[in-house]
Amino acid sequence: MGRRLVPLTLDNLQDLPQRCRSCVFWELDPVSGEAALRAGTSALEKEAWISAVLLDWGSCGRVAYVDDVPVGFVLYAPPAYVPRSTAFPTSPVSPDAVQLMTAFIMPGYQGQGLGRVLVQTVAKDLLRRGFKAIEAFGDARWKEPACLLPADHLLAVGFKTVRQHPTHPRLRLELRSTLSWREDVEMALDRLLGAVQKEPALRPL
Repeated sequence: MGRRLVPLTLDNLQDLPQRCRSCVFWELDPVSGEAALRAGTSALEKEAWISAVLLDWGSCGRVAYVDDVPVGFVLYAPPAYVPRSTAFPTSPVSPDAVQLMTAFIMPGYQGQGLGRVLVQTVAKDLLRRGFKAIEAFGDARWKEPACLLPADHLLAVGFKTVRQHPTHPRLRLELRSTLSWREDVEMALDRLLGAVQKEPALRPL
């Protein structure tokens, strides 16, 4: 089984699940996101966001392939490029951290260590670029797939709460800790990424 992880670009954006190619929950502020949905321009906005971040900051995602079949992805960026992050009561993300926006592994490919590979690849990329941590806004009342990651699953893979909130705590993962994960953490990560995004299509709040 051949695995490869490649940076997300406009050329392989179509390899993301269809609902994710045009989801602009994180990429636009709430008002602009709703306007893009109404106008039917969310896919174009997604492309424009990826293009701008690539040009200005660099790689902001990874796509995982197994035998040339796209099976998962992860998206991340400094909070300055993530307008939705300011809408959360536990913002801002720490200045030494990059925001984990969203991630997903296709059903049928979970439990194979792909989650670990995805996040360790991101960790190595960000360590090389001088960042110390990944932070994410968790959903403490998570009941069904959405753009926010379940807070309890984030805790299970090593994130620590840095700002408490009954609904949307902000959590942090020190990047160096990802380089020596145990098997139980790897399994928990696969469960987390498998739970992030499924049907129906994701829409801004």
